[in-house]
Amino acid sequence: MTITQLEYVIAVDTHRSFAKAANHCYVSQPALSMQVKKIEEELDVLIFDRSKKPVITTDIGQKIVEHARLILKEVERMHEIIQYQKDEIRGTLRVGIIPTLSPYLVPLFINNFIEKYPDVNLIFEELLSEEIIEKLNTDLLDVGILITPMDCNSVVELPLFYEGFILYGAASEPLMKKKEVSINDLNINDMWLLKHGHCFRMQTINICSDQKAGATQQIKFESGSLETLKKMVESRFGYTLLPELAVVDMDEQKKKNIRHFQSPVPIREVSMVIHRSFVKRRLIESLRDEILNNVPESYKNKNRGLLIQL
Repeated sequence: MTITQLEYVIAVDTHRSFAKAANHCYVSQPALSMQVKKIEEELDVLIFDRSKKPVITTDIGQKIVEHARLILKEVERMHEIIQYQKDEIRGTLRVGIIPTLSPYLVPLFINNFIEKYPDVNLIFEELLSEEIIEKLNTDLLDVGILITPMDCNSVVELPLFYEGFILYGAASEPLMKKKEVSINDLNINDMWLLKHGHCFRMQTINICSDQKAGATQQIKFESGSLETLKKMVESRFGYTLLPELAVVDMDEQKKKNIRHFQSPVPIREVSMVIHRSFVKRRLIESLRDEILNNVPESYKNKNRGLLIQL
């Protein structure tokens, strides 16, 4: 039994397909299938039911996969110990990040991180929160950056900062006559929203928690992108809410569409999340430090506003 064979077994369990597992492991399907078959023969058990499509892991196979994941984590820890003794920070860090953070947060720190840690490969993947948790649980990600708190026992939350909400509206909107707006000014039926599945949508709705949705706008449009909602506003339609980082680099003309909230400002908690049996501690700590070094100091104060729950 080899480490490579265990990696192949985990890949088949994760992807539910020998072909997809082989592609993920950069080997031919016959080669991967042969190695999986060898470990089944060595253990004298059937790990996968190949008659099903997608491939199903057998009951005993599930137990083997669980132990295989633990073994590979311990192997990674062994390498981590060696790197720590050599005072090295190197390797690959797979990061899942939600779409309402990635285009605004990553550019703040990525250049400094690369310069400081030239031997670290960062792989970012934009995913919804549920997808990040699923990939953390199946070892397809090392760390996630998303909104917390979450009701998930399999991960550990490491709060980073507290980001405010901003109103972004067309000049024709009555709310734009105010210098500042309050939560009570908002009407859930008048806002452009992200589509279902985005945590920012849920938080926006929760800000207006006492209101009921109903028919209003002549045009109903829900998007998977905040940038699209901004374009709708800039086309003289309605208003939306944006995360604070989304307006940092706006030009002066577009900043005329911004209205800040009166106190208490609605805020969201941005955190790194890791699996409870995580490895790559030094890489994760380095990423966390670099993010904190590049966000405004005021964002780090948990008491800067009213925390909106998911």
